[in-house]
Amino acid sequence: MSRRLIACGFLGLALVVSACGKEAATGSGPSTSKQSPVSSSSTLAAVSSAAEAAAQAPQSTKCVGDSLAAKVEMGDAAAGNRYAKLVFTNIGPTTCTLTGYSGFQLLANGANIDTSTKRVLDPGPSTVALARNASATANLRWTVVPSASESVTTPCEPEANAAAAIAPDDTKRIEFPWTFGPVCGAGEIQMSAFYAA
Repeated sequence: MSRRLIACGFLGLALVVSACGKEAATGSGPSTSKQSPVSSSSTLAAVSSAAEAAAQAPQSTKCVGDSLAAKVEMGDAAAGNRYAKLVFTNIGPTTCTLTGYSGFQLLANGANIDTSTKRVLDPGPSTVALARNASATANLRWTVVPSASESVTTPCEPEANAAAAIAPDDTKRIEFPWTFGPVCGAGEIQMSAFYAA
């Protein structure tokens, strides 16, 4: 009787071990899985998209004479002073920026005449971005009252019929008509920095 119990016990144990072996072999029990490395294709796609977007974004460059049109618009007059605005308009294909003051020269029949500019800080320099066909303005002021050394019976200075302006940090002159009479005080014109029109 005891031999049968022992035999049955061994048989039962063998069945349990066999079952465990099958479970491990079939993988039906707990197991750990190795994760495959994350593909870098999604990261590369994101970097590529960002680079493409940056390339397609409008690039801003310095405004130069070839991309600008200029004119002077007359403003108020008071106590011998004349006020006007120098207007630069972006006629180029892309956005450009202006920072600072213009060079300025009065002309009579193509020849330079006495002109000096005095920079004022109202407003002072700041960067103005000009989209295509947008404008920036600088304030101008001059006097029509002759100084002590200028004639009071004839024009105080030669009368200009044109003027030329130069964009900040550029060298190309942009010419346009001047119809505002002589500039007294040895041709001095006070000028502000450019600001958004």
